[in-house]
Amino acid sequence: MLRDIAILTAEAGRSLSKKVLFYEYPATGTHAKEPPLKLWECAFGKRAISALKKAGILKPLLSKKATDAQIKQAQKIILRYKKSAPHAVIALSNYSTTHTLFRNLLTKVCGSRYASMPLFDVGMLETGMAVNYKELKKRTDLISKTLRKADSIEIKTSNGTHLKFQRGKRKIHSDTGILTKAGSFGNLPAGEVFLSPIEGTANGKLILEWAPTRRLASPITLIVKEGNVKDVSGSEPYVTYLGEKLNERKENRNIAELGIGTNDMAKRLDNILESEKIMGTIHIALGDNSSFGGNVKTPFHQDFVFLKPTLILIDKKGTKTELMRDGRFIDDV
Repeated sequence: MLRDIAILTAEAGRSLSKKVLFYEYPATGTHAKEPPLKLWECAFGKRAISALKKAGILKPLLSKKATDAQIKQAQKIILRYKKSAPHAVIALSNYSTTHTLFRNLLTKVCGSRYASMPLFDVGMLETGMAVNYKELKKRTDLISKTLRKADSIEIKTSNGTHLKFQRGKRKIHSDTGILTKAGSFGNLPAGEVFLSPIEGTANGKLILEWAPTRRLASPITLIVKEGNVKDVSGSEPYVTYLGEKLNERKENRNIAELGIGTNDMAKRLDNILESEKIMGTIHIALGDNSSFGGNVKTPFHQDFVFLKPTLILIDKKGTKTELMRDGRFIDDV
């Protein structure tokens, strides 16, 4: 179904744009993994890719093992060939390309606008996509502004989840769905405020009741110490898959993201693309955070949604303020 939607989108685009390029590739198997070389060639042009290969940095980029110096070198090379890059990208994929160097180079260096829509379902046109975008932006920006007061953040839910971490001066990002400026990117459906916790500071326990596309048969418990998942337990079959992914690279265990849903039209809990946007939910991601202010690079980024959370902001003086209680925003905050 996702492939059919992508084909129809490309056809619709041909009536709006002088040139539309449709490219299909096998699913990568995990969120945040770099897409294949052929797609890089389509997006940046063969001359740019040849230059990256000649510089000896193409393989590190594709495997997400590039150093900061190599990424800066790649940015300079891509900049020389930015005219070959598309003006806009609609990424209808099974696995998210948001947290990839591919997306980062397109938006940050080439100024492409980028709509990331992993696992998109046509039914979302009547739920999360049907939101009032002006109101969504107003609400999302207000919550973002409030979060800037926090030095650290504490999260609690009635099912036993309890996590605390330092935010420090990490940037607060708003995903509003308004992708009109050059270099803008986000999800569609949109509607979240998100940030990357300072690495090594998260401690507590996460009780998962939802996998990315289904309700779990029984809860899964993640024990978090010094910013990383130290233990995964539960009788639900998803434990095996998650344990395997976390054991692939130590970076996959990183507490990568806190997100707060702000979309009052989002409803679906069985699809993480929309469930993490539901107003009054939060989501915690594991793995890569390098694309939005963190220092961890890995071909893995997985979000998990939590319902009816209480979210507490703590300033530098230790003063606590509730932003959300049992899934409802505090009006005067």
